[in-house]
Amino acid sequence: MKFILSLLVILQTATAFSQNTLSGTITNKANKEALPGVLVYFPDLKSGVISDLSGKYTVNNLPKVKTIMQVKLLGYKTLIKQIDLTETQQLDFELEESVVEADEIVVTGTSHATELKRSPIPVISIDNKLLTQNTSNNIIEALGKVPGISSLNTGPNVSKPYIRGLGYNRILTLFDGVRQDGQQWGDEHGIEIDQFLIDRVEAVKGPASLIYGSDALAGVINLLPAHAASEGLITGALLSNYQSNNKQIANSLNLAGNTKGYVWGFTVSKKIASTFQNKYDGNVYGTKYDETDANAYVGLTKPWGYSRLNFSLYDSKQEVPDGNRDSVTRKFTKEISEEDTIHPIVSNSELNSYAISPAHQRVQHYRLYSDNTVFVGRSKLGIKIGAQQSQRREFEDPEHPSEAGLNLVLNTITYDIKYYLPEWKGFDATIGVNGFYQQNQNKKAHDFVIPDYNSFDLGPFVFVKKSFKKIEISAGVRYDSRSFNNKALYTRESTDHGKEIVAYAPNDTTIVRQFAANNLSYSGLSGSLGSSFMLNEAFSIKLNVGRGFRAPNISEISGKGVHPGTGFQQLGDAYLKPEFSLQEDLGLFYDNEHVSGSIELFNNTISNYIYNEKLLSLNGGDSVFTENGENFQVFKYKQTTAQLYGAEFSLDIHPHPLDWLHFENSASLTYGINAGGNGVRVTDSTKYLPLITPFHTNSEIRADLKKKLAFFSSIYIKAGLQYFATQDRFYSAYGTETKTAGYILIDAGMGFDIVNRKNQGLCSINISVSNLTDEAYQSNMSRLKYFDNYPNNHTGRSGIFNMGRNFSFKLTIPLCIKTNR
Repeated sequence: MKFILSLLVILQTATAFSQNTLSGTITNKANKEALPGVLVYFPDLKSGVISDLSGKYTVNNLPKVKTIMQVKLLGYKTLIKQIDLTETQQLDFELEESVVEADEIVVTGTSHATELKRSPIPVISIDNKLLTQNTSNNIIEALGKVPGISSLNTGPNVSKPYIRGLGYNRILTLFDGVRQDGQQWGDEHGIEIDQFLIDRVEAVKGPASLIYGSDALAGVINLLPAHAASEGLITGALLSNYQSNNKQIANSLNLAGNTKGYVWGFTVSKKIASTFQNKYDGNVYGTKYDETDANAYVGLTKPWGYSRLNFSLYDSKQEVPDGNRDSVTRKFTKEISEEDTIHPIVSNSELNSYAISPAHQRVQHYRLYSDNTVFVGRSKLGIKIGAQQSQRREFEDPEHPSEAGLNLVLNTITYDIKYYLPEWKGFDATIGVNGFYQQNQNKKAHDFVIPDYNSFDLGPFVFVKKSFKKIEISAGVRYDSRSFNNKALYTRESTDHGKEIVAYAPNDTTIVRQFAANNLSYSGLSGSLGSSFMLNEAFSIKLNVGRGFRAPNISEISGKGVHPGTGFQQLGDAYLKPEFSLQEDLGLFYDNEHVSGSIELFNNTISNYIYNEKLLSLNGGDSVFTENGENFQVFKYKQTTAQLYGAEFSLDIHPHPLDWLHFENSASLTYGINAGGNGVRVTDSTKYLPLITPFHTNSEIRADLKKKLAFFSSIYIKAGLQYFATQDRFYSAYGTETKTAGYILIDAGMGFDIVNRKNQGLCSINISVSNLTDEAYQSNMSRLKYFDNYPNNHTGRSGIFNMGRNFSFKLTIPLCIKTNR
């Protein structure tokens, strides 16, 4: 860190003379009137301003480089322009009114910020409007309407992203481009990021190992915070959200400022929720949460580049239901003693309170990272260094509520260094290296399911892009190397209850080797080749072939033990090979003033695909593990060949002159096939891959009213329908999955801004309802479907159903203070 700061000081002194300024005026193309409030932004420079009341803008502290810029205002067509700041200091813009802003700039899956429609990589951008206008309990759940993306849920606040049928360690989640690490291998381990901190999301739907390395085999979810404030302004918002189903109360405050290129900002958030409910289960015991979040950053933007230092914390107490019920009434019961012999019915007062039960998990995540870019002539150097710690504790003993059953501390140091060569005859080239050092420790607890370990990851890569007038070609190659080692860990039954870690003593027969020592290494090549063709202003084609790489995760290598909530013993296999994927993508895109649409096709073949299989005993029956007098089935990881293929479709009809009306539609279809190999014999019960979302569609009709009505502006009203087909292609072996019935969900919403006489925003109100008809349904991506200790009962139903009707009321009060420029 000292080296980076010293380098920045030297470069600031050496390049102070090369400061550049860009200014101009932005007007309406139709009537030539000035347009205030237009965002002029340079993504690669992390610098931008908002035009003033006269439509004028001035961006200071710009380097003399060639870069991409974006000019954006709601209700107008977004302009994206490549600009050479060595030659241009004055530039005016005329914006054309449009109901579809359409084009976006993306920073994920490529080396430079890139125009979305020109990026060959299958990437999608999710703007703040979708996040604001829809109801969700966490940021991953908020992406559920995006074609090709879904989430695996264990209750309302534990969601893991899935892309085209793949999740867990096959998807890399980023915050502002920095990888997120927090025991992703676990079923009950969600994403440890404040949902109110996220302004927009970018997702790569396919292998992204080239830029990000292992764990990006299936794609990337990049959660991006808001841009820094414009120079001379302090901006922010106070947000409050109430949701009726689980009585969630959430509040968040953010502020950001910019004075002569010195930027700062912070966000603090708090949300609590009681149990969620549906018409079959009533209030579901074990689904409360209490989350506290904070984020702060400081930085500077100067002609030599920019630097940011960011710190965040996430602290969540999260219940996880166990599905225990009374055999007669089917009301939820709770454990009150270690012997687990008496389960009283949970009272209504406890179900309706906000108090977290003794059986819960507490997840604390801390992150500190530095993001720096310096310009050296017409090239630049980017350096990101980060440190994070994730502590996960699971409390399960009602007689000893303060003693953790599971207590894992994961420390990760990440690094990402890129050198961007000067553009030459339309070629952009980037060379880089990124990876991480990771250390996991078991702290004082009674259960141990993974060992202490150390891991180091190194991945150099080269990425090249060639731009023509209507064609863009990108290609790259990467070599990943990961070393992994863990020492043997020995345990003994504790004198009170559970297990404890002890030192090995050869003559002590009470000691058990919980984990064997391992010293392993994995390596592999990954890469991509793709092209986009702009046939005309409306129609484009994208082709891409990508090869992904993933090293086995810690649970797959060394796991051993009964994880609370799984109900079986999990065994790892130190002889597992890395996974390699080969995915082909074809995308067709069309956009004009009446219709926008796309068709995306993909085929993904994964060799050495890792999956879980029940272990048989020598006599052919189920292998059984006995602990504390209780029997558990035993599962072990195996490898096969997997094939995933499918399509995504979208159609947005906005007929001119009815520009205020939108009819948006999308559909997603994914098939997951177990193709066998590596000695795996495919049967009728194992021929499909687990956790594949069925065919589903999403349709929404929305009216965006252009005209201001009294003190109300930006008025919208919408209604939507989501259809999920029956999922009868499922992994039925060992009762892993069962057939999932189809269902239809209806939602609706409305919103508006309240403004004063000067048309300045006073507040925004968004009201929405999900599952309007209170449909009782079970998603095949909900683990709660299988949580039931009495699945055979008089109702003919088993498992826990998804959330019922849920109203959301959201109030946002904008804050803006103009400081001296």
